Parts: sequence; C-alpha cells; structure tokens
Amino acid sequence: MRFKKVTFRNANGQELAGRVDFPLSSTPKAFVLFAHCFTCSKNLKSVDYISKAFTNLGMAVLRFDFTGLGQSKGSFSDTNFSSNLSDLEDAYHFLEDQYEAPQILVGHSLGGAAVLHVGGSLPKVRAVATIGAPSSPDHVAHLLSSGRDELEEKGEADINIGGRTFKMKKQFLDDIEEQGREKKIQKLDKALLILHSPQDSIVGIENAQEIYVEAKHPKSFISLDGADHLLTREEDAKYAGAMVASWSDRYIDISEPEQMTEGEVSTRIGEKGFVTEITAGRHHLIADEPPSVGGDDNGPTPYGYLLAGLGACTAMTLRMYADYKKINLQEVDVKLTHDKVHKEDGENMESSKGKIDQITRKIKLVGDLSDAERKRLIEIADRCPVHKTIEGKPDIITEEVFD
Repeated sequence: MRFKKVTFRNANGQELAGRVDFPLSSTPKAFVLFAHCFTCSKNLKSVDYISKAFTNLGMAVLRFDFTGLGQSKGSFSDTNFSSNLSDLEDAYHFLEDQYEAPQILVGHSLGGAAVLHVGGSLPKVRAVATIGAPSSPDHVAHLLSSGRDELEEKGEADINIGGRTFKMKKQFLDDIEEQGREKKIQKLDKALLILHSPQDSIVGIENAQEIYVEAKHPKSFISLDGADHLLTREEDAKYAGAMVASWSDRYIDISEPEQMTEGEVSTRIGEKGFVTEITAGRHHLIADEPPSVGGDDNGPTPYGYLLAGLGACTAMTLRMYADYKKINLQEVDVKLTHDKVHKEDGENMESSKGKIDQITRKIKLVGDLSDAERKRLIEIADRCPVHKTIEGKPDIITEEVFD
C-alpha cells in the first residue's frame, strides 16, 4: 500500500491533515472516504487494517483528522457534531476536486453517525458502511459524564475520555441533542452495511438494530462477534475491513478498464514487503508470502498461483471432456502440492543442487463412473494446456520497458 499525505481547508479555513492510501496499481477503481471515531485520529491501528483491505481490492482511501484532533488545526473544544459533518463534506469535495468523488463512505463509532447524516446529500456516494455506530449522535453524551455537571454549570469542563483529557464546551451537548432529532437514516437512500459487536460496551448492539430498522433497503448487517468497540485486536480489524471492502466492491461504478491483450497479466509491487497486485482483465488479485519469510500472508504465494492455475485447468479440461463424451461426472476435486526433491532416491545432499521441482496432483472424481471412464479421465488430466506448458519448458523472454 502506497500513500500520500494531504491537507485541505475546512469551512472555517483551518487546515485539516489526511492521507490517501492508494492501491499499487496506477489507477484506483474507486475512492473511499473514512470517518474516524470520537476523539480518535486517522492513525488508529484498526483504520490501517480497514484501509488496507480496500487498497487490496484496488480502491483508494482518504482518512483525515477532524478539526482539533491528530495533526489537524483548530481547537477541539470549539468543535461539535455539526462541525464534524462539515469537515466530512469538505473532505468529500477535496477528493472530488483533486482525484474523484468518493463512492463509498465508511464511519467508525461517531464517525458512523456522521456518514449516516451526510451520505444522503453527497451525490456520487453509492454506499455507506458503519462500524460500531450509535443510532443517534447524542448517544455519546454518556461519555461526558465525568464532567457533565461542570459543563452544565460553567459552560466548559475538562473531560476524561479513554484516558485522555479534552476540553469540552456545553455547545457540544446542545449540538448533538439538536442533531439527534433529525431522522437522517430514513433519508439516506444508499446501500447500507452495519457492522457491530454484540460485546461492544461503549455503543451497545441495540444501536445497530435501531439503525437497521430505520433504514431502507438495500441494507445488511454483519456481527463482529467478540470484538471491542475500537477493534483493538488485529483479527477483528482485518475481518471488519475484509467484510466492508468486499461488500462495497459490488456497489462501485467502475469505468471501462484499460484494454489489455487477451491473456495479458500485469503485476506490481511497492517499496516494502512482498504484497503484489495482479491485474488480469477486470480481475484484481493479491499475491504475498507467509510471515515465515517476511510476508503478511495477504494472498497466495506465486507458487500458490501456479498450482491454482494447473488445478483449475485440470478441472476445466475434465469437465469439457466429460460433457463432450456425455460421461456422468458430477464433480472434480483437485489437490496439488509443490516440493523440491532430489533427482535420485536415497541421494543425501545438503544444498539445493541436484533437486528438481515436483508437483503432486491428486484428483477426486465424483459421479456414477465406470472403471474405464475413471482411467480415461485421469489420462485426460495430463492433456490440460497448463500441464503441457509447464512440462514443455516454455521460452520466457524478458525485456525492460520504459514509460
């Protein structure tokens, strides 16, 4: 994942800090706008995993700090939910002016309430996803309980939220109460995905139910069972990211891809790690290596794809032959492994010299088949085009090209 630090001005002229996470491919197929949780920042670790899930599918993500938080300018004490909504709209227009308008909005916690409020008014947005979102912004008022009385009496107070102290003003309470009266969810008119943990102790699961009941179709719900509110466990954040990204993929409007020669495949790798993006026509894939060799295991290894190609070709070849010969072949299951083995049995060599590649292919044939049919199908497996290519030692011509 490559990224670019960006800044843009909010409605009050204050500079907001953000970053755009890009897929390795040169042209993102869509842009996503992410709104972080209350008093959080764009650099929350869980946001990294969620953003990476999108870039792995070829989408770019803008995440930014709301006014007075993180690296953004302004005073947090002067902000409220309305200013968050304004910041979110400014971020939308920044993307629209500098890249292209985002088609997907994702919001975490109070950021989820924010995307529900503005999503219906942003014309290019096609889908909205919330993670641990309150059904109404005034739900966060309970987080201010440590200084609620002082807020009411003096108009401002130092409030402890999540172990950090923030100066708050009473106008924040007044604003979330006012915004909570508006029934924005009913007017969203976008595809909606709600993710929430039944164990969320900050924003209870009943909020997800209220959002779901109030929203119109198409709407979906995914339970983040076992996760906490901030998705602090890596596996929870990765799961949430994978679910949101894959769900969003069906709603984006993709322009015609760059024309590629039939059979052409493009791969691209960044400055660090082994994550490699693969483009094959309209299809976007990821290759990686396991952690044992320094990878992040975000996708199959190159040898994994080699075996997948051989396995898929084998199954397709058997299907074509069975259909042509009207053989009752109901299912084919092909399992493959790749190893380096010594040329001669019993040869004990410490180095890799003298070893050859060996692919073991195990084929399970399901159907009402005679012994003769089974024998013939196994023979046909060796005729699959990929099998012939691998055994034929094809010429590989390598050329350097320049833009």
